[in-house]
Amino acid sequence: MSPAAVVTGAARGIGAATVDALVAAGWQVVAVDRCADDPALDYPLAAKSDLEEVAARHGAAVRTVVGDVRSASDMRAAVDEARRQFGGLRAAVAVAGVISGGPPLWETADAQWDALFDVNVNGVRHLAAAAVPGLLEASEPRQGRFVAVASAAGLLGLRRLAAYSASKHAVIGLVRSLAADLAGTGVTANAVCPGSTRGPMLDASAAVYGLSSPEEFGVHQLVERLLEPAEPAALIAWLCGPDSGGVTGAALSVDGGMTTS
Repeated sequence: MSPAAVVTGAARGIGAATVDALVAAGWQVVAVDRCADDPALDYPLAAKSDLEEVAARHGAAVRTVVGDVRSASDMRAAVDEARRQFGGLRAAVAVAGVISGGPPLWETADAQWDALFDVNVNGVRHLAAAAVPGLLEASEPRQGRFVAVASAAGLLGLRRLAAYSASKHAVIGLVRSLAADLAGTGVTANAVCPGSTRGPMLDASAAVYGLSSPEEFGVHQLVERLLEPAEPAALIAWLCGPDSGGVTGAALSVDGGMTTS
């Protein structure tokens, strides 16, 4: 039987690319997304049609769940769907994330701060709380995998993005502590830190800085271009696979060299 994974934030961007990469590697996937805008954010989030389009590419290999990572019960429902449809769970991938910025830290509104931490940090925690017991149900030797998308911002301090950067630092700390809690179980936990990656979140970042185009972010990466969502997704898919068993508690950069200097 093919291994099964739950992927949040699956309707577009890195999440959708991760679904594509996992299916290409022989996985079955429960693709999860909120599929609704958030009034605390000033850019549109994915729609249900986006999630359905991802599923349509893969037929029976992908099942969809409309669910919010801020809801512990929604994440339990997604894990239960993997059990019902695919017989169990081998990996959980927390991609869902949002961005907001503009003012300096001391002028950041509570609503903005709370929205970022609720999705970016509590969303990862809720998926872990729902998925890890399922990963531990597998008989030994286990090959369970938990992967969370942090950001190059989780390794840096970024002007006018204090709440976002702080939330992504928190993701890395959460994942490293989860890896320590999982020591000796055969289940690993890792974070992936993308750099400037093409998509709606980068468009929102460009608006924070008043850039005419998100392409301008490419100059901050040694590859001198933006990343495509498939590039961090390729690392995520590898981390979910059997060859990554020696990697846990890591924060791995796929940032085009953004954090080298």
